[in-house]
Amino acid sequence: MLVTAIEARPLRSLERVRVPLGPGITSVVGPNGVGKTNLVEALYFALTGRSFRTSDRRDLIPFGESLARAEVTVRDDDGIERRLLASVSRTEGRRHLLDGSAADPATIARSRPPVAVFAPDRLSLVKGPPAERRAHLDGFLAARWPARSELRKKFGQALAQRNAMISRVAAGYGSPDGLDVWDAGLADAAAPLIAARAEAVAELAPAFAEALAELGLNGGELAYAPRAERDAAAIRAGLRERRDADLKLGRSSWGPHLDEMKLSVEGRALRKYGSQGQQRAALLALLFAEREALLAARRVTPLLLLDDVMSELDPGRRERLVARLATGGQTLITAADEESLPPVAREAMVRMPSPGVVEGLDGSGAEAA
Repeated sequence: MLVTAIEARPLRSLERVRVPLGPGITSVVGPNGVGKTNLVEALYFALTGRSFRTSDRRDLIPFGESLARAEVTVRDDDGIERRLLASVSRTEGRRHLLDGSAADPATIARSRPPVAVFAPDRLSLVKGPPAERRAHLDGFLAARWPARSELRKKFGQALAQRNAMISRVAAGYGSPDGLDVWDAGLADAAAPLIAARAEAVAELAPAFAEALAELGLNGGELAYAPRAERDAAAIRAGLRERRDADLKLGRSSWGPHLDEMKLSVEGRALRKYGSQGQQRAALLALLFAEREALLAARRVTPLLLLDDVMSELDPGRRERLVARLATGGQTLITAADEESLPPVAREAMVRMPSPGVVEGLDGSGAEAA
């Protein structure tokens, strides 16, 4: 599945831009401040309906404008093209359309490649709270095993139902024994999610350590730390043991909604003890591990969006990075300096000489408006 073009009209500093994309590596080159990161954000927004930089989509709307809009063209393995459009308006809210019509998130997800982002703002995946890593892991396992894509949603529903019942019982509107059925429902939803997460991390861990070593950090480890057992019966027993505490707290205090995925080097947690450079390397290594797993499983390979990835890598690591990317899939790289890119990454370049203006791949500027 290939993204063949991205359009932004307008979005942040991009006024009206159309950039063609090909297979393999496309590099977007230009000085700081010309909108390279905005272009990456536009591509992510069009595919997912979200921003990786802000939780408020209205931040994408340029000053003095009433809406932001981005659109991508995606071609599948049979040559069929689909168009995805995402927009946000100050008056009408947000939209995410497939071929001009509203579609549910699951249908849209099946019509686009998975997308993974490396950007300074994304370092929160390494150094931020566990919830970000859980959500990221669940996104990977849904791409790796599509039949398991509903596990997170089903668990979330069961957790919400049990928490609602806890609130009722705590308020005196029911007996604690009434939680038995909700404990069973939560346990039945939790067990397969825990098992899937454990299998996903076990598959990713060797490739994560290998990629991190290539980036100069030996002894890398990716580990899953579940809060609950993997057996549904044991989870039910654990919930019952903690029932009194949960009633005092007003919510479920134990389960996979508190799990952690740990990234470490030589036993030291990168979240707490990693330098900025080490955290950047760990994020890259995780994205590479996921990409390799999907390639090996012959699933849809993720589109990698690597914003300012070369700035803290020495020439040798840049070469190894590009060599890894050249093995398959589609990648967009941004760089301030063309000379920072290895030769393979210069074969398809988009230059951004000024805000809102993007040249086509042939350097003619014909694709910019």
